[in-house]
Amino acid sequence: MEAILKLFGEYFFKFCKMSGYDRMLRTLGGNLTEFIENLDALHSYLALSYQEMNAPSFRVEKGADGKMLLHYYSDRSGLCHIVPGIIEAVAKDFFDTDVTMDILDMSKEEERTGKKEHVVFLVVQKSHRQMRGAKPNRLQDNQDIQRDQEALEAAFLRMKEKYLSVSVCPVKKSHWEIVRSIVMFGKGHLVNNFVPVYPERLWIEQKTFCNAFPFHIVFDESLRVKQAGVNIQKYVPGLQTQKIRLDEYFSIIHPQVTFNIFSIRKFINSQFVLKARRERMPEAWKSQPALKLRGQMIWMESVGCMIYMCSPKLRSLQELEERKMHLSDIAPHDTTRDLILLNQQRLAEIELSNQLERKKEELRVLSKHLAIEKKKTETLLYAMLPEHVANQLKEGKKVAAGEFKTCTILFSDVVTFTNICAACHPIQIVTMLNSMYSKFDRLTSVHEVYKVETIGDAYMVVGGVPVPIGSHAQRVANFALGMRISAKEVMNPTTGEPIQIRVGVHTGPVLAGVVGDKMPRYCLFGDTVNTASRMESHGLPDKVHLSPTAYRYALENQGFEIIERGEIEVKGKGKMTTYFLIRNLHASEDEIMGRPQSLPDRKGEHKGKATSHEQPPPMSDKADGEYTDRYTPPAPRCAEGGLLGSKVWLVVSGKEPDGDSLSGVWGPGAGGF
Repeated sequence: MEAILKLFGEYFFKFCKMSGYDRMLRTLGGNLTEFIENLDALHSYLALSYQEMNAPSFRVEKGADGKMLLHYYSDRSGLCHIVPGIIEAVAKDFFDTDVTMDILDMSKEEERTGKKEHVVFLVVQKSHRQMRGAKPNRLQDNQDIQRDQEALEAAFLRMKEKYLSVSVCPVKKSHWEIVRSIVMFGKGHLVNNFVPVYPERLWIEQKTFCNAFPFHIVFDESLRVKQAGVNIQKYVPGLQTQKIRLDEYFSIIHPQVTFNIFSIRKFINSQFVLKARRERMPEAWKSQPALKLRGQMIWMESVGCMIYMCSPKLRSLQELEERKMHLSDIAPHDTTRDLILLNQQRLAEIELSNQLERKKEELRVLSKHLAIEKKKTETLLYAMLPEHVANQLKEGKKVAAGEFKTCTILFSDVVTFTNICAACHPIQIVTMLNSMYSKFDRLTSVHEVYKVETIGDAYMVVGGVPVPIGSHAQRVANFALGMRISAKEVMNPTTGEPIQIRVGVHTGPVLAGVVGDKMPRYCLFGDTVNTASRMESHGLPDKVHLSPTAYRYALENQGFEIIERGEIEVKGKGKMTTYFLIRNLHASEDEIMGRPQSLPDRKGEHKGKATSHEQPPPMSDKADGEYTDRYTPPAPRCAEGGLLGSKVWLVVSGKEPDGDSLSGVWGPGAGGF
């Protein structure tokens, strides 16, 4: 487990680099010690964006020969082995240093709230250059060190000579140009040899200091407040009282240490966050959020006091207003001003991004609903018009009229419909017609004929339009037989008996096209339409009346039983010899209606009504023995003995839900298998 956690630490460092934190991590320190000392400051910054973040805390004790003690504090136990993986990866990547880490001590930190885990690591670091240059001969090492020192002294001498020559130069140069030329001459960095100069006394009076640093506190080893900035006195009035203790008015939020001088000095390199105690605030202020301060502790050895240089811990203008504060309360040089304004801008951008995400989600939901409604609209449109015609109208194109040399048209109406309407309530008529038309509509899908329109009790379909097909007459004939069977299932509201219909069929050429702009309809034109209407009007109840053309040129010798009616007078057509369609010789009633049939048993015998082996039982498109009532019967045989249309059959076996054996031949229904 320790090895896995260490590998995770290495991966986590690489992940942070890839996630865009590479530059931020590199700027934490110039060496490994400074890097670790500033980790707490980085965590405090990230906590502005990730308020739920619970980061560990680090403290470094420097030792000799590149050794140091790393103190690790965490609220979560058992994760300390991630630290070596992270530190070793950082040392190798950023500082070209190899690091070994060993655990010296592991305990519960009693002084911290909740007894947090405290692990002490011994860190030994050695640069790659030292490793490559390491030699067993110590005399050679001493000679190299002496040579480096001589080279450094020679460089300083050259810098001094250059400075003297520059100072007497007739060309006047500024002070910074002289310094820059010296640094460039030495080809080194002035900061590496920098020695600060301190004044003999401070040239700033107490009042100016307290105004320039409005948020600072000076306290001694017993936590007695000795000095405070003007604004911190303004927002924590008790600090104006003499000889008060700092822990009476504040509690330490981070790092979670005991509020005493020993613990504070131990975490001197950490960023401290103090929170004002609400019970010490004036009564009128207790409703507003407590003031939080964030800053650095600096120990002043000469006076034996600690100075806390801090700023209000604020993230946005809203928090500033909640504490009844203003930007003017923060010192102009304090970066907290910029932090608040920049973070406010960032929060505004986050809110805008969240709004965009919400709008995006709303658009996605609306788009989904729109797609559903569009599907419904298209379904309705395709029910009113042929698909290719509807697609052309959707694209804004004109639909040209098309001529079909041969098709079969069917008309039907209800016998004595006028008398039924006179004797019934309108709702009863609507219910009756809806029941009848629903059954007819299903049959149009079963036999693949196109429903043209319904007017009152009249129902009109056509085969071979809008998609030409050679078996249009047979399809319409099977549809007519199905209509006659379906009509027996619809009751007359007045008598309670099944209704009767008249059906007329005629075959011939038509012209088809879309008429109208407001409610476009796909209509058929030509004498074929008139003749088909005459066949219906001159027909008999419960009979399918065929014109001579429909019989001789389309249905004769196609596997149907047809009888001659004889010669009759047809209005507008004169005398015509017409026929009655009786039944399909090769299809059962169930096949005509598209209903499921009984399956053959294991001996090959049907349990239900016997059917020809050429007519397979209907197909199921549902699981677990559920049957669909949609079925397309096969086309009847041609005169030559072939089948009109290609059909594929599938042999299946299984069990019904009730446990009975399920086996037989299955065929294509409306819409596929």
